[in-house]
Amino acid sequence: MEFDFTTLPPADRYRLLTNFVGPRPIALVTTLNPDGSNNAAPMSFFNVFSHDPALVVIGVQMRPDGREKDTVANIRRTREFTVNMVDMALAPGMLACAMTVEPGVDEIALAGLTAVDGHRIGARRVGESPCAMECRVERILDWPGRALVIGEVVFMQVRDACLDAAGRYVNPEAYHPIARLHADNYIVADRQFELKVPRLPEPEAT
Repeated sequence: MEFDFTTLPPADRYRLLTNFVGPRPIALVTTLNPDGSNNAAPMSFFNVFSHDPALVVIGVQMRPDGREKDTVANIRRTREFTVNMVDMALAPGMLACAMTVEPGVDEIALAGLTAVDGHRIGARRVGESPCAMECRVERILDWPGRALVIGEVVFMQVRDACLDAAGRYVNPEAYHPIARLHADNYIVADRQFELKVPRLPEPEAT
């Protein structure tokens, strides 16, 4: 089948893109509300963008009524946010943070999770997350109905067990992040394997 995205309705574009571009890592994004309470929302339009500078990117859609979501409003005001990675243990809390609530509700508390003060920014992290990245806004790109937030990672907190003994690489036996496939379907990275790029044959001696 062929699909012309220049004429395809947005709902169909969303369905095709999210069905075939996956799994997509989940960012449980935490920000500060104007009253100082915690906002938390899961985002599956998310990925790492660069290491030098250290950049992550999240895409946030407006509410169905056209209003900006609290996450984006908070990021515009404070210029900072924290990305909390999600594993199976955190999955129920992540889903609780996806519920639609009134502005100002502390979603970390609502989900029964632990708010921990940041090291470099005001936005708190989720204590149950295996890895949290404190970010400052590098820039925000706006389109009708959507904002693309690029953040620079200024601090990372990683659970000790998720790293190898040298503290350099992830421990695949301990770090099993979940990712979204499509609709309510997710996948967990609990089966990992190595694939190595082949080497070109050595030139024959003449």
